[in-house]
Amino acid sequence: MTEKGARAARTMANRAKMLAAARELFTTRGYTATTMKAIAEEAGMAVQTLYFTFATKRAILSELLDTEIAGDTEPIATMDRAWFATALTAPPADQLRFQVDAAATIFGRVSPLLEVIRSAAATDPELAELWQTNLAQRHLVQRRLAEALAGKTPLRAGLDTARAADIALAVLSPETYHLLVRERGWTPAEWTSWAADALTCQLLP
Repeated sequence: MTEKGARAARTMANRAKMLAAARELFTTRGYTATTMKAIAEEAGMAVQTLYFTFATKRAILSELLDTEIAGDTEPIATMDRAWFATALTAPPADQLRFQVDAAATIFGRVSPLLEVIRSAAATDPELAELWQTNLAQRHLVQRRLAEALAGKTPLRAGLDTARAADIALAVLSPETYHLLVRERGWTPAEWTSWAADALTCQLLP
């Protein structure tokens, strides 16, 4: 490895270490109680390095959220992911299963962090904006999937794609996942089965 490559690898490793430290503190102490100094200490870094890398605590949280939703650091949007393309062309019942499976995988990683954002949004305008952005992104995904579903099968009587997207947004919400899995003790498999049944009953004729 060249010296330049080694430096890039160290930079990436340090960035990942800082993000991991932030995640640990955000989800155990809460966003407001977590300081940049505490994140730096948890990561074993100088606080100046943390500020140079991310500038603000919100920037750390935003990048952490994007990374955990994606499951990697690749700059690929949800609607450009392989599972989304597969869902768009799958038969109706299979599409719903793909949607649920993807949500379960994502929420398994990110629901504690989303709960941190949702809780802090009530008193922090910047996090309120971040929460609303995430909500809008999730709704856009469900709207596109609802349109694809309606192109394959009639929806349940009385539904249009806008209402179908709203129903999917509610069923496949991080709040519902957090309540049933984190609070009520359901297994992820139980949540997945319930969510698939709920969407099938609510959306298909």
